[in-house]
Amino acid sequence: MTDPVETPADAGIEARVAAGVLLNAALEKRQGLDEAMTRPPVSTLAPADRAFARAVAMAALRRLGEIDAILSKRMQRRPGPEVTTLLRVSLAQTLVLGTPAFAAVSTAVKLAERDQKTRPFKALVNAVLRSIEREGPGKTSPVANLPDWLAARWRAAYGEAALTGLAEATRQEPATDLSLKPGVDAAALAMALDGVVLPGGGVRTGKRGDLTTWHGYADGDWWVQDAAAAVPARLLDIQPGQSALDLCAAPGGKTMQLAAAGASVVALDRSAPRLRRLTENARRIGAEVEVIAVPAEDWEDDRTFDAVLLDAPCTATGTYRRNPEALRAVKPADVAKLADVQHRLLDAAAQRVKPGGRLVYCVCSLEREEGETQAIAFARRNAAFRVIPADPAAVGAPAEALTPEGWLRILPSMWADKGGLDGFFIAAFERIA
Repeated sequence: MTDPVETPADAGIEARVAAGVLLNAALEKRQGLDEAMTRPPVSTLAPADRAFARAVAMAALRRLGEIDAILSKRMQRRPGPEVTTLLRVSLAQTLVLGTPAFAAVSTAVKLAERDQKTRPFKALVNAVLRSIEREGPGKTSPVANLPDWLAARWRAAYGEAALTGLAEATRQEPATDLSLKPGVDAAALAMALDGVVLPGGGVRTGKRGDLTTWHGYADGDWWVQDAAAAVPARLLDIQPGQSALDLCAAPGGKTMQLAAAGASVVALDRSAPRLRRLTENARRIGAEVEVIAVPAEDWEDDRTFDAVLLDAPCTATGTYRRNPEALRAVKPADVAKLADVQHRLLDAAAQRVKPGGRLVYCVCSLEREEGETQAIAFARRNAAFRVIPADPAAVGAPAEALTPEGWLRILPSMWADKGGLDGFFIAAFERIA
């Protein structure tokens, strides 16, 4: 299970405490980890320790099923949540991040001694971790990192071989993908950031640290956007001077693409706080965007557009490489609940498309009810639209993502030789009447 990731063996004991806080926050609710990063005890750590705490928590989330399987083999019954957290944090360090076992075990025992809830289990913590150090973790399967109900769904939807690839992707820490402003030399930027140029013209880099210090950031040459997330806007094939509407636009990567291509863009989202990041990015790259904080269904405006992009609210199960907590946050009932929202938003989006204009619908979900089923139902109830078959090569998508219907079903396991990408469903339509 060991990844070649270096971490400080002497990172402070408080950083381990913070790692447990972050892990539990992520398991409790979506966005919980990000929220916990802004509060004590995490926010009060030195930057290096804060980064270490986050790295440990993310490693534990990515391998949670495997870590729990290893622990289950060595304990007849699971101890309380506080002890479980200690053990998970320690194994994330030793088995995933490569922290020396003696340091991780010693710190775990010290942490157990500190808290009255864990103090009675100090000997157990030591014994379990020492036995794993001595005997090794044993064989584990990446499928264990997927919740059982999601594994069953994905096996039925995509087959056993695809499920194995999807599970393998849970183990990977993704690189950072950048979309570029027109005119920026992708090869030169890739060289400056020790990265590679991706199909579609973006750049992927393994560089870490403060983005604002990277080459080209201050000049507005690029913005962060997963390679798969950059595909939907390319399908709109926007031309300079055309009008475009980006519904559910925050955090704004697709808005930046449309504006950079020369469109007159309206960006709509119900969340004013999330739109602030969009506005900041637009200012940095020199793009003019009309930003409106309002739910798409409630927008009282009679304008229609040459291009409409709907990146609909969804379960986000395709983003687990970057957001492993997404696998734990989503529940079976969420799929049907969000599918109803997507249905309504698609109909609202369709009313905004000019005759001859394009509509692109996408979700970063692997659930068919949110993707294929929505596209099929939309086509059946909207005779004024026809499907525009996608050309994967033209929009920087994996060739194997093309479906018989002409849609794109991108899986995180695709481009495995390049480091993978987020999962997406994307469908393009043209208004013909």
